[in-house]
Amino acid sequence: MRILAVDTTSFYGSVALLDNMILQAEINIISPMTHSERLLPAIRFILQSQGLEIKDMDGFAVAAGPGSFTGIRIGLSTVKSFSYASQKPVAAVSGLKALALKIKMPHSRLLCPFIDAKKGEVYTSLFESRQNKLKEIVPQNVYTPDRFLSLLPRHRIISFIGTGVAPYKKKILEYFPDKARFSPRSLFIAHEVGLLGQEIIHQKKAVDFHRLKPLYFRKSQAEDKD
Repeated sequence: MRILAVDTTSFYGSVALLDNMILQAEINIISPMTHSERLLPAIRFILQSQGLEIKDMDGFAVAAGPGSFTGIRIGLSTVKSFSYASQKPVAAVSGLKALALKIKMPHSRLLCPFIDAKKGEVYTSLFESRQNKLKEIVPQNVYTPDRFLSLLPRHRIISFIGTGVAPYKKKILEYFPDKARFSPRSLFIAHEVGLLGQEIIHQKKAVDFHRLKPLYFRKSQAEDKD
């Protein structure tokens, strides 16, 4: 199964092509500017490098959130157009779960994706690696750092990753002076989005372009002003 995966939820934009769970090509770009200028050229380059076209894909995977509202809309609208043109399914993937998968290792059981949501909040959750699966322990949502960290088990080692780690590292260490671990891995997640996306498609949980929706945990600034 060929999957084209896209993540535009943060500055760490990425595109990946997977064939039966094996990564074939990947482009990662850190950009504070809009992904609208870079996403389609990146996709075009990846497909051309493999001698493929959109119609050759068996499905698509997209990070549906949380993250930048503008970035999420760019990723979803792009993948919607591909799904419409090819009539292939789309898997909407949580960026939080993709980040957790990125740091999943045999010795790392509790995994905490920690994304800076601005306004003194973080998009986050807690996952546990069990029998090669990720089980959600603390629900995905937007929290104040103190509220979320107070929900975590103090006696267990927890691995943290995400854009919220740097601004709140001191706060994390207040709660977990000896148990916190900080992953050095990059924050590009299109590969992981593709892996999770293929699993969703196999489970018949994918959607068509009509039903593809973003994963928001709070209103955008524009909605707050209405």
